[in-house]
Parts: sequence; C-alpha cells; structure tokens
Amino acid sequence: MHAPVLVTARDPAGRYRYSMTSATRPAPFGRVLTAMVTPFTRYGALDLSGAQRLASYLVGHGNDGLVISGTTGESPTTTDDEKERLLRAVLEAVGDRATVIAGVGTNDTRHTIELAQTAEKAGAHGLLVVTPYYSKPPQAGLLAHFRQVADATGLPVMLYDIPGRTATAIEPETMVRLAEHERIVAVKDAKGNFEESSWVMARSDLAFYSGDDKNTLPLLAIGAVGVVGVPTHLFGAQTKAMISAYLDGDVEGALTLHRRLLPVFTGFFRTQGVVLAKAALRLAGLPGGPVRPPLVDATPEQVDQLRRDLTAAGFAEFADGDTTGSQPAEPSSGAGERQG
Repeated sequence: MHAPVLVTARDPAGRYRYSMTSATRPAPFGRVLTAMVTPFTRYGALDLSGAQRLASYLVGHGNDGLVISGTTGESPTTTDDEKERLLRAVLEAVGDRATVIAGVGTNDTRHTIELAQTAEKAGAHGLLVVTPYYSKPPQAGLLAHFRQVADATGLPVMLYDIPGRTATAIEPETMVRLAEHERIVAVKDAKGNFEESSWVMARSDLAFYSGDDKNTLPLLAIGAVGVVGVPTHLFGAQTKAMISAYLDGDVEGALTLHRRLLPVFTGFFRTQGVVLAKAALRLAGLPGGPVRPPLVDATPEQVDQLRRDLTAAGFAEFADGDTTGSQPAEPSSGAGERQG
C-alpha cells in the first residue's frame, strides 16, 4: 500500500456533498486500521521484535493500516525516543504493505509538532492528532493547534475527536473549517454523535473513521469510510468483510457480521481497552506483554469473562489460549531499558 493521497476538502461555495457515500468518499488510509498495542517485555521494556511480529500479523489478517503510539499504544507512558524506535521498527516490518500512521497528539502544540516532524523523518505515512486534553482549549485554540501541526510537515493528518477522554469536543463548525486545510483529510470519530458527524460529512470531504468498533456499521450508513479499531487486533478480516459487504450493497450480510461481532465489541471494553486487548493477544499467542502503570493487567476474572465473550462471538479458538502467553524475559535487540 502506498502513502495516502492528499484530497482537499476546500469548497468556497459551501456546497453540500449530498451524493458522497461511504463507497464514493475517498478512504485515504484504507478501510480497516488497528490502533496497535505497544508490546513490552515482562519487565516493561519496549519489545521491538514483538512489535514487528505483531505488525506483520495484523497486516496479514485484514488490516490496511496501523496506528502506532496512539492511546491503545500506551503513548502516555512511552518516551519520545521509544515512540521513534517503535515507529521505525514497524515501518521496517510492514514495508509498503500497509499505511503506518504515527500518533503524535499531546496537549502541548510545540511538543506535538516535534513528534510530528520526527515521525515524518522516520517515514510515517500520516499523523493521528488527538484533541489537546486536560487543558480544555476553546475552539479557536483547537483551530490554531491543528493548523500549526498540519503546517509543520507534509504528511496527511487524521484528527482524533474523543471528548470522553479529552474533555473537549471538536465542534462541527470547527471541523468544517479545519477541513479547508489541504493536509487535514480524515477524522477518527469517537464522539458518538451521529447527527454532528452527518453534518460535517455533508459539508466537507473529510474521511470519517469510526473510533468505536461497535459504531462502525452505523457510521458507514451516514458516510464514514472505515474504522480505527481495537478488536481488529484479532478480528481485522471479519471487520473488513463487514465493511466490504456494506460497500457492495449487501446490508443484510453486513448486519449479520456486525451482530456476530457484538460480543467482541463489548468484551474488549469491559475495562480499559488496552488491558483486555493485551489479554486477548496473550490468549491468541501473539506479542503484547504487560501494560505499564498506571494501567494494570487483566484479572483472572476479567480474562474468564473475555473468554466467554470470544466464545459467544463464535471464536472459541482464541478463548482456549493460555493467558501466560510468550513474553520475552529480557529486552529484545534495540529495546529500551525502561522498567514498567
């Protein structure tokens, strides 16, 4: 897969995109992307070889792209150096087989720009930029922040709207104005407000990606193009089949797949998503390792519930795995020395 093509959303006349559907709206980063966990050794050090194995697995199982160092990648607890080394390792592993997006968002515009420029130098294909969290900037601040980040590199930008975590939503009018920037091309939508998302898609060319797996099919119905998922660590192929069925006009088939995956969509988020994503990877025998504090690993009771959810969705082959998994005892070649 080649780097995304920039598609401008500028429309001075303010015309609505009444005829633009999920099938006709450009999907600049592909249809199915996974917000990839960051594998660690049992002592909490960065596991680069595990990250490369996991990235290769994901690309081979339905994923068009990967988001590295997003929240699911535990970006709040990885250093800038670790982020760069992780990104370079994943790019080396997947080559041109997938789009690799670097999560660079922080609540400091200057720091976000530094991360964005480092990611560009490392070879990233795009940037995921979350709304600045905790400081609750006004909409004028969001406009300035996102525009400055987009101006700082030549990479296409995916905005990440998740007010449940950041405490600040990107309002529709702000989103439409940001869409005028030639490099702001997409949104990871975890707001859950379909009316607002509908209006933004009607007034811009922004490609909407569901940031909440259970909302992927409903968002497709109003014009979204894909998903940045977490259960897609194990169910990328099934998610892609659901999206493809919808785009091909097989709404009934897409709905059947959506309903089959519902226990998974629920199961991965009964507690913090990274915690159960890594537990699921251990069940599947894939690299993941522990989480770093302040997160804590899944309890035996939580893992048992996850097994039941996987079985309910018809994926007993994953539910039968061993949660002890295979974790490297020492940092792999090039891994960091940080202890979790």
